[in-house]
Amino acid sequence: METTQETKPNSTPAPVAPSPATATAAPVQGDRPRNFRDNRRGGKKPRGGDRPERVKPEFDHKIINIRRVTRVASGGRRFSFSVAVVAGNRKGSVGVGIGKAGDTSLAIDKATRDAKKHMIKVVLTPEMSISHPVASKYCSARVTIMPAKGRGLIAGSSVRNVLEFAGIKDVNAKLWSGSKNKLNNARAAIEALRQLRLKK
Repeated sequence: METTQETKPNSTPAPVAPSPATATAAPVQGDRPRNFRDNRRGGKKPRGGDRPERVKPEFDHKIINIRRVTRVASGGRRFSFSVAVVAGNRKGSVGVGIGKAGDTSLAIDKATRDAKKHMIKVVLTPEMSISHPVASKYCSARVTIMPAKGRGLIAGSSVRNVLEFAGIKDVNAKLWSGSKNKLNNARAAIEALRQLRLKK
């Protein structure tokens, strides 16, 4: 008995070309998705979000003089830095300090602490000015400070820095000496501000 085998046609469907609407562009090798960094780090965090807010210091300070000094020892010369600083809160407190160290940052810290230690409280009028003229002398530096209503702050050298950090307005300061030593000029201004008294 003979059996006839029927050849069935191939049932595999022919490949169909994708329509333009459903076709998607294949990613180029080496291309990363736009949010690759965000997914890897678990989301983008705001810059500086974890840092605590910086607290503004109570006293502002400014370097008025910095110099390198030398002392001669048996082994040779030893170098260090001397820094003069004016510090104040712009509300009537001001001071001048000096610091010396082998590094400038350490010298600045020492000078700032010294200025805070020798800070004075200036007697001011309600308008943040002075009530009467004052004059003083420190070493060869001589300074006169006079009230000048409506004129603003008229001063030069380190005397201006002292008056600014004290918060004084509407004054006229005059240096009568030819001294260019900023530290002595600042200390002369401090001595003049010590003499202030309120008029009765």
